[in-house]
Amino acid sequence: MDKNTEIDSIDLKILTLLMEDANMPYTEIGKRIQVSGGTVHVRMKKMEQFGIVKGSQLIIDYSKLGWDISAFLGIYLDKSSLYDEVATQLLEIPEVVNINYTTGNYSIFAKIICRDTQHLREVLHDKIQKVQGIQRTETFISLEERLNRPIPF
Repeated sequence: MDKNTEIDSIDLKILTLLMEDANMPYTEIGKRIQVSGGTVHVRMKKMEQFGIVKGSQLIIDYSKLGWDISAFLGIYLDKSSLYDEVATQLLEIPEVVNINYTTGNYSIFAKIICRDTQHLREVLHDKIQKVQGIQRTETFISLEERLNRPIPF
């Protein structure tokens, strides 16, 4: 890590509290770690500028909105050199929510979310398998996500 991007124990405490509750006001974080809210603000801006913090997100239970299928795709490419091109095409498919370039059997491991099995079939057949450079895919339907958490500091 570049010396200018080093973070200290205060930064780690700020990150830990925000990972627990991203809506926590900076003034409350400051009270808990005994610094001012302004200090928290300045340190968060620094961590954003250095790319340590890439934003925040809203976590949604898609199943409560009628999107009941989560699936993982192992994607075989015609050639590994096609990764960037294929990933760019996959970005255009709204149901694809995660793309990873991997080692092992698959060149890409992706996560998709669909309304139901019919929608899953349509996404696989009409969208993903038509992406130039994809040789074939293997689909793994998730029955339950038990854990999705950040690493502790």
